[in-house]
Amino acid sequence: MRLNIPVRLKNPVFWAQLGLAVFTPVLAYFGLTGADITSWPVLGATLLAAVRNPYVCALVAVSVWNAVNDPTTAGLGDSARALNYSRPA
Repeated sequence: MRLNIPVRLKNPVFWAQLGLAVFTPVLAYFGLTGADITSWPVLGATLLAAVRNPYVCALVAVSVWNAVNDPTTAGLGDSARALNYSRPA
């Protein structure tokens, strides 16, 4: 499995996908919305509770996997064309 991580890291859409892949399952599990995170201590407590919960960690791992995996290619890696990119296409 080969991924063109350097190019993905240059793409702001990838960062948004990754952020949502982490925060959406956490908020959904605890029954929260973005409006409920009103301070840094609340955010920290929520993230700490998520890290302590194996089920939430599994949900986040699956969500991150879905954000990183390219469903348009066979197998688990990037296509040969995508591996040759030096910047996002």
